[in-house]
Amino acid sequence: MQTLMDVATLKDRLDGAGTAGQRTVLLDVRWTLGDPHGREHYLAEHLPGALFVDLAAELAGPADPSRGRHPLPTLEQFQASARSWGIRSGDVVVAYDDSGNMAAARLWWMLRNAGLADVYLLDGGLAAWRGAGYAVESGERQAETGDVELMDGALPVIDAGQAASWGRQGLLLDARAGERYRGEFEPVDPRAGHIPGAVSAPTTANLGADGRFLSPAALRERFTDLGVRADVPTAVYCGSGVTAAHEVAALEIAGFPAALYPGSFSEWSNNPSNDVVTGASPDGVAP
Repeated sequence: MQTLMDVATLKDRLDGAGTAGQRTVLLDVRWTLGDPHGREHYLAEHLPGALFVDLAAELAGPADPSRGRHPLPTLEQFQASARSWGIRSGDVVVAYDDSGNMAAARLWWMLRNAGLADVYLLDGGLAAWRGAGYAVESGERQAETGDVELMDGALPVIDAGQAASWGRQGLLLDARAGERYRGEFEPVDPRAGHIPGAVSAPTTANLGADGRFLSPAALRERFTDLGVRADVPTAVYCGSGVTAAHEVAALEIAGFPAALYPGSFSEWSNNPSNDVVTGASPDGVAP
């Protein structure tokens, strides 16, 4: 499946060129850790026709130490949200943000996991759109309620029990910043370090300086160097399951399937029976 859509292709779609009758639903997922003002950023400036998606309220359930800071919402809740964005059966959905698709990838993964095939990330996001000289708009957008029927389980996931042994049977990637993996800095979770056996693979290395994803060949080289192989089961986690979706997208671009651990380190570190290690190596040392 194609993962990305470039801004020129999206502009053509929005202008009505080559859409073959398919509607395009454009969703703005403006969110970054520590910045609660995504809606305000959206209201000030967004792509024409885009609707705002509230990551914390619509792409996650209430924080729960046993499930993590951003647990997945129920299927019923997610379907209601998707319909409120106007999604209908057969629509093409394009998600973007202004942070290298670190937030938008959460929506991309959730819709793909819900059975929608025509879901794309806008490569480069808002910055790429602006850089191409295309117009933006401000203010709120509303949509007529859609009728999309969602499912669950179209993409692979793992739980904490599987994460505990994944490093022995496959490859577990930690998508957080290196200093959080090593346990040098932990701003939000109760313990610092990483899941034993996990390999550090920060999501920021999936992108070039322009905020676009690296080429498939460059991503394939990156992940191969980290130990990813076609015959090795790969799974990814991050802090709360948000940026890990970005890594799953990057792996897909590179040609590798990967499972997501939705609870991620925020779930793992809240359970005192789960070991946490520090340092630069997968097996690390006990903190």
